Amino acid sequence: MKRFLPLLTLGFIVLGGCGLEKPPAKLADEIKEAQNPKEEAAAPAEEAAAPAEELSPELAAGKEIYTANCAMCHDSGMMNAPKPGDKTAWEPRLAQGMDAVMKNTIEGFGGMPAKGGHPELTDEQIKSAVDYMVHGVQ
Repeated sequence: MKRFLPLLTLGFIVLGGCGLEKPPAKLADEIKEAQNPKEEAAAPAEEAAAPAEELSPELAAGKEIYTANCAMCHDSGMMNAPKPGDKTAWEPRLAQGMDAVMKNTIEGFGGMPAKGGHPELTDEQIKSAVDYMVHGVQ
């Protein structure tokens, strides 16, 4: 065993020195983009920010409540939580009517606890967050 350790160490040193002279083409492109960000890349970010400014005051308030209390589960789709603006996920829920959606949200449904685990929120705050998730995101 004692004879093996120096050979193993020497082997790692030799292999470490045999690294690639240049990165693979795909990795090289990613490195170039990271070092020299294009101005074009900034434009879509500005466009994405524009719809957020167009939200009505009610939906903007719902967005704040959503971001602070609901986003952790709904953005990731945890336990089949419908993502904001995902029409196919919201369609079967909305088919039951908005009153049923609100009842399930306030009282809890499936894996979601009552009021999403935030009992300090009022029913109106919950409604504005749900309105944002259903209508405020395109």
